[in-house]
Amino acid sequence: MKIDVLTIFPEMFEGVFKTSIIGRAVNSGLVEIKVRNLRDWSSDNYKSVDGRPYGGGAGMVMRIDVVEKAISELRTDKTKVILLDTKGEVYKQNQAMSLANEEHLILIAPHFEGIDHRVHDNLADMVVSIGEYVLSGGELPVMVVVDSIVRLIPGALGNEDSLKEESYSEELPMEYPQYTRPAEYKGWKVPEVLLSGNHQEIEKWRKEIKRK
Repeated sequence: MKIDVLTIFPEMFEGVFKTSIIGRAVNSGLVEIKVRNLRDWSSDNYKSVDGRPYGGGAGMVMRIDVVEKAISELRTDKTKVILLDTKGEVYKQNQAMSLANEEHLILIAPHFEGIDHRVHDNLADMVVSIGEYVLSGGELPVMVVVDSIVRLIPGALGNEDSLKEESYSEELPMEYPQYTRPAEYKGWKVPEVLLSGNHQEIEKWRKEIKRK
C-alpha cells in the first residue's frame, strides 16, 4: 500500500510514522507513507494556499486550485482520496477495514477555517470526521485514520490473532475487560472466572460482559 498525506504542516508528522506498528510496517515494506507539503503546489511567490471566504466570514479557507494540482499529480486509477473534515460522516472500523485493501490512498488534512467545498464535491472519494468536536486542523485526524488502516494490513501487527478479538471487529461493539498480574492489588481483585482455567466458562463470561 502507498499513502500520501497532503498538509501544510508536514513537521507535525515527524517521527509519527517511524515508530511502533506503523514504523515496523514501513520498514518491512508493507506500506509506503509520504507526507507532502501542499505549498509545493502553490504558484505564487508567497506559497499561499488559502484565501478569504466568498460572502464574508472569519478566517481563511484552503484553495481548491492548490489541492487539485496536488491530487492530479499524485492520483492514479487505483487511488482513493480521503478528506478529513468535520462535515464528513463519522469514521468507523468497517471503513478502516475496507481502506486497508486499497492500493493507494491520498489523505487531505485541512487547516485554517476549512477547505473550499469544491474539494468535497469534486475531488474527494470519501469525507470523514473522527468525532463531533473541533480541532485546529486535520493533521491529528489523518494520523488516527492512517494508524487504523496500517495496523489492519496483513503482517503489520505480527500477531494476526489479536485482530479477531478487537473492539468493533464483531457484531458486539466493545472489547471485554482485560486483566493481568497481580491477581489482587489493594483489595481490587481479578474476576474469579479468569483464574479458573476453565476456558469454556471464560469465553462465556467474555461474551456476556460484552453485551452489558
